[in-house]
Amino acid sequence: MIKDLRELLVKFNVEPKHIALYEQAFTHPSYNADANTKHKDYERLEFLGDSVISLCVAEMAYVSRSELNQGNLTKLRAALVSTQGLASLSRKYSLYEYIRLGNSFTGDVSKANHILENVFEAFIGALYLDQGFKVTKAVLVEMFLDSIKKFDIEGLTDYKSKLQEEIQAEHRESVVYQLISETGPAHDKRFKVKVTFDGIELGVGEGSTKKEAEQLAAKAALEKKAGK
Repeated sequence: MIKDLRELLVKFNVEPKHIALYEQAFTHPSYNADANTKHKDYERLEFLGDSVISLCVAEMAYVSRSELNQGNLTKLRAALVSTQGLASLSRKYSLYEYIRLGNSFTGDVSKANHILENVFEAFIGALYLDQGFKVTKAVLVEMFLDSIKKFDIEGLTDYKSKLQEEIQAEHRESVVYQLISETGPAHDKRFKVKVTFDGIELGVGEGSTKKEAEQLAAKAALEKKAGK
């Protein structure tokens, strides 16, 4: 049972002027396909919301983290507005409970990171068109500011590069990443990767993308190497 969108908007103290915008923002393309309509799903609003989120998070980071240089500000923003970051916020505010899905969609939408990311962006796009920038920014401040202030920039480690540097300090050869398995439906894939050196397995990682799985495999290898 899909919840009434007005219940969600009350959480943000928003009185909608055009509820149809929010309905569109929470409509998956599969629903649009079943209804045989065009531009009635979240894809166009997602495009707009992405830009609004990026601008507001950049401004919050610039103002509240004056100790960070341009490179680290970019890393901070990228981490918070990543697929995983926005999907996590969608879960925090239970946005998946309001998504309209078509009959062709199967699976648990609450676990579909890319859909949750798209819906979050579309929701912000709809909010911007309906309420304007001031209200939209206030909502985004509530959602992001605390995370921005507490964000540990040192935690953004490129484990693959670090592992390669450690290996090549002792050997000339490079490590090799191999895909072990790829599971799950198209909208919510899981990848398992192992990293090896000279045929020896160093670590295994699992993530929602191959890149994430590779980073986690490298992290596991570094931890094993350090005896953790």
